[in-house]
Amino acid sequence: MLNSERTTCLVVGGGPAGLVLGLLMARAGVEVTVLEKHSDFLRDFRGDTVHASTLTLLDELGLGERFAALPQRRMERAQVQLDEGVAQIADMSRLPGAHQHIALVPQWDFLDLIADAAEEEPTFTLRRNAEAVGLLHDGSRVSGVRYRDRTDGSEHELRASLTVAADGRGSAVRAAAGLTPRSFGVPMDVWWFRLPRHESDPVGGVARVTGGQFMVLIDRGDYWQCAFLISKGSDAAMRAAGIVRFRERIAALLPWMADRLDALASLDDVKLLDVKLERLRTWHQDGLLLIGDAAHAMSPVGGVGINLAVADAVAAARILGPALRSGGIVPRSLLRQVQRRRWWPTVVIQGGQRLAHRAVLGGRTADADALLAPARDLPPVGLGSVGDQPAPLSELPLPLRMLQRFPVLRGVPARLIAIGPLPEHAPDWARRAPDRATS
Repeated sequence: MLNSERTTCLVVGGGPAGLVLGLLMARAGVEVTVLEKHSDFLRDFRGDTVHASTLTLLDELGLGERFAALPQRRMERAQVQLDEGVAQIADMSRLPGAHQHIALVPQWDFLDLIADAAEEEPTFTLRRNAEAVGLLHDGSRVSGVRYRDRTDGSEHELRASLTVAADGRGSAVRAAAGLTPRSFGVPMDVWWFRLPRHESDPVGGVARVTGGQFMVLIDRGDYWQCAFLISKGSDAAMRAAGIVRFRERIAALLPWMADRLDALASLDDVKLLDVKLERLRTWHQDGLLLIGDAAHAMSPVGGVGINLAVADAVAAARILGPALRSGGIVPRSLLRQVQRRRWWPTVVIQGGQRLAHRAVLGGRTADADALLAPARDLPPVGLGSVGDQPAPLSELPLPLRMLQRFPVLRGVPARLIAIGPLPEHAPDWARRAPDRATS
């Protein structure tokens, strides 16, 4: 017989959205349980960015000083390296508020911070090694989940007034609920790897664009987190070309990085990110709400997925927390309010990403034929060193030309990325004064 327990709010998934929601619900006085299928957060996350709007949220929650004490790197500007030279595209110093940057922090440190703060609340429980394997129903209403304890294989039932799926783009809860997201075609996948960073290298984010290739470098202090865009579905054929050919390709694309490519010992050091852009038409059923990537998987363009997921969690807590405080059933009308609140910023951001796929990326993704071509067949690369001159205005596309001619405009892409179209703020009942003793 399965062991059956009960909570008021059950959150499946201990990522940024799930833990932020758990913390806020606990501060509302709601009994909340978060299920995390792993034993810890020490994994190779692809999203280690904490945006300005999330930094503001941490301040409101009294956690800003704790976060500031974490080892981190700050991104204050972004540039693109073209064959013609360098163009600046985003300047975070033009952002409003106290945070004119994006923080780059290992996601496990961020998740540990949120989990520690949540566990200070008496109504919060985090269960690790707990993998959701099915939904429980009371008639047509979702009433909780069945989960497996991954330490001993035992199965348990956990019933709840409200179940929230925050278990990512491969959501097991979404599948169990029979929900299928609408998929928007994307032209790319991403090869994800690290290369050493030198003190003489550029600072902040760098995009390298030429001919049929596009690569993004994220400054992580002592290393670059690298994203090399490849044509959708070309991973196997490109891997067949081998690591030597890939090193040659990067050396031709970014000559100033040629002295460190031996750090890529084999293509085992290169991970594939299967890029998806999806959105559910309806984010809820009776007794069930989906947020974050479970409701809308984002493209990596702009790196805004975490920002959007955290905002979903804040909106859900503000709308649902007071109703859950009594432990009663949440009417579906309130779940609709959460989706209505978060629907349009999601559509706007995904629409922008789709435009970027077509207009900015275009054909700038490598495929197997490009990788196999000799490096000398690449378009001429004008960036023989880091310190090349800015690109001539006359040779830039109009949007980049405007950003160079009028630097104030660089605040627009900075705001879209670092704050987003609808930032969410902590409700009054969740706010705390800074805890300097723990910073």
